[in-house]
Amino acid sequence: MASAPPRVFPLIDVRSSGLPMTASGSGFLMPPPGQAVQDTLGRPLRDLRISVTDRCNFRCSYCMPKEVFHKDYPYLPHSALLSFEEITKLARQFVALGVQKIRLTGGEPLLRKNIEVLIEQLAAIQTPSGKPLDLTLTTNGSLLAKKAASLKRAGLQRVTVSLDGLDDAVFQAMNDVAFPVADVLKGVDAALAAGLGPIKINMVVKRGTNDHEVAAMARHFKGTGVALRFIEYMDVGATNGWRMDEVVPSNEILSRLRAVMPLVPLVSSQRGETAQRWGHADPAGLHDTTAGEIGFISSVTQAFCGDCNRARLSTEGQLYLCLFAGQGHDLRTLLRSGADEHQLRQAISAVWGDRADRYSALRGSTSAGAPSGSRRVEMSYIGG
Repeated sequence: MASAPPRVFPLIDVRSSGLPMTASGSGFLMPPPGQAVQDTLGRPLRDLRISVTDRCNFRCSYCMPKEVFHKDYPYLPHSALLSFEEITKLARQFVALGVQKIRLTGGEPLLRKNIEVLIEQLAAIQTPSGKPLDLTLTTNGSLLAKKAASLKRAGLQRVTVSLDGLDDAVFQAMNDVAFPVADVLKGVDAALAAGLGPIKINMVVKRGTNDHEVAAMARHFKGTGVALRFIEYMDVGATNGWRMDEVVPSNEILSRLRAVMPLVPLVSSQRGETAQRWGHADPAGLHDTTAGEIGFISSVTQAFCGDCNRARLSTEGQLYLCLFAGQGHDLRTLLRSGADEHQLRQAISAVWGDRADRYSALRGSTSAGAPSGSRRVEMSYIGG
């Protein structure tokens, strides 16, 4: 009796053309247990960012502008979202392939009902060597004051908070829903009190909008135990009207800060770190650890693709290999078709093993950003 043919699980981008995509060549082999899978450029899979919702209660112009994401915008139905159990099942396979850090994103992840349940499930996962995951979450801070303690109890280790200025008029204009700075700062204080640290603050800097706030932000968070990171305004997606002349290069921000405060360069804490680190200096020119540090994420002017070890899982189960990707790989269909853990792991491994993404390194110097006619996923869909 002839044996049945092997089951084939196609990886499909359901948000683009719908054409089948092969994950890799048929001869691809998974790495041995406990060894991280590598892509075609030798980059290991270490960091997984999971979007748990495509919704947000802010309308930041660089991410979810109100003109596009209006009250009638067709968000994904709940049935399309991965359940917590599905997310956890996939996360286990990513960890088996080398992932050591999981970051929950959105949209705004704290809008996902009972997010603490998912955190409890993910916190129970260990790496092949028996170590706990580095489990973190990025939030706009609007619900953090209410949820910080329960997030910590559930097993979340730390948070990153987006805050684009201290001037209330500037911040409210950027979030475009009149949300006050004071309430975000209350959330940061609650996270500190709950032990969700070290906390990072992300500030997207846009020329002519909030770039005059960089020194005030640096002074405010100095000595608080919070690390401030300045992010270059990025050409993600197609809805934010990105222009190169609105980008403030990190080198310019650094020069502005060094003109008013002493800073000293710090070494990277790990391979694949996105931020260039600078510490507040003491009178001897050494890093004053009590004063803290500042970081610069320079994805426009100083590409860090060479060490990029991050994969992104959308809220409906699309696997993206780059923040600037235009096409994803459909893991939800594979998961819901009844694939077992080995088949899921094989598919993920094959997709990452075929990866060659390095958009920022290839961007070039044109103000248009991506090549003409290209289509990229929105940041609000897969998180930053």
